[in-house]
Amino acid sequence: MSLRIAALGLLAQRPASGYDLLRMFEQSMANVWPATQSQLYSELNKLAAGGLIEVSAVGPRGRKEYRITDAGHAELQRWVANPQDDPPLRSAALLRVFLLGLVPAEQARKHLQAMAEQADDEVRRLTELRETFHGGAPVDPSHELFFGLAALEYGRRINAMEAGWARDVIAALETTAH
Repeated sequence: MSLRIAALGLLAQRPASGYDLLRMFEQSMANVWPATQSQLYSELNKLAAGGLIEVSAVGPRGRKEYRITDAGHAELQRWVANPQDDPPLRSAALLRVFLLGLVPAEQARKHLQAMAEQADDEVRRLTELRETFHGGAPVDPSHELFFGLAALEYGRRINAMEAGWARDVIAALETTAH
């Protein structure tokens, strides 16, 4: 469901070809919901078949540009307004943490250390990405990037929290091991 909504959301901003949409995805939504080229093109076909997008132009070599339809806008607005329809949160990472007691303590510590380092790397990557937009300066809420940058900042903060949490668990392990 979310790839469908992500594609609709980008097309609501402006019409785009599949290639352009993939580039837009890589520069923005891939931080929230990654997708491969084949997944995105397959989703475009489904959206078009469902009447949620339509071909607005055909260029050289059959390059199609898509735009969102009124039905697509309605579906996008319906989805945004109904978070209770989301599936329950499932986290493979937290399931692994829950089961870390089944592996040797050193392996658990290494796993948690890797989690902290990956989260640190993501904080750095998102910080660098944020700096590419207006030099990291605050963006007015009416600016088209406002909510995208808000999502990016959420990612920065959640990763910073994860890194700190993993280090706290490691410290607790080390305290009880001595």
